[in-house]
Amino acid sequence: MDTVTLFSFFLYAFTAIFVIVNPISALFTFVSMTSSYPEKAKNMYAKRSVILAAAVALFFAIAGSLVLSFLGIGVDSLRVAGGILLFTIGYNMMTAKMTHSVTQAEIDESQDKDFWIFPIAIPLLCGPGLISTVIVLMGGSTSFANDAMVIFAILLVFVITYVGFYFSRKISTYLGYTGTLVITRLLGLFLAAIAVSMITLGLYNIYQLFIAGAV
Repeated sequence: MDTVTLFSFFLYAFTAIFVIVNPISALFTFVSMTSSYPEKAKNMYAKRSVILAAAVALFFAIAGSLVLSFLGIGVDSLRVAGGILLFTIGYNMMTAKMTHSVTQAEIDESQDKDFWIFPIAIPLLCGPGLISTVIVLMGGSTSFANDAMVIFAILLVFVITYVGFYFSRKISTYLGYTGTLVITRLLGLFLAAIAVSMITLGLYNIYQLFIAGAV
């Protein structure tokens, strides 16, 4: 595989993972839940939540194919199902609706508990959308180099997320609500486009298998 093709795959994987994690939107939830904590404690929770989310994402990236095989689910079926899920999330982002499957009641209930686990790490940073995406990316990989690019993309996105959480109070003050809304809507558009690509590829491959089986 040539370098240009490998970089293109990495760019696609990084973009998909970054848009789904949506560190900007997650950052504001993190700020609201750590507002009463001193800076040192806030940074500790930032590290814990990002490490846990990254570990879960990496687990499903590496072991996802085994999970699918155990459940008897094909990668293309997950492409279609995951694409529909991602399109729904992207649409909600574009229309300024809640972008993660966490309600205000759940946030309030978790405030004085291990909130860095739920809802920050799961599902805010690593939810069903990200899990299905990393499995699809690894399942559609054709070489070890591509697998490495997916792993590197996951790590890079969560490094960026940690940096964002570390400086979350400054960033939230600088961006404000309007800036976050604009960025979230743009990311939602990209996510919807990625979702359509996943759905169409999954449906095409399923159709090809059906035709091959019918012949």
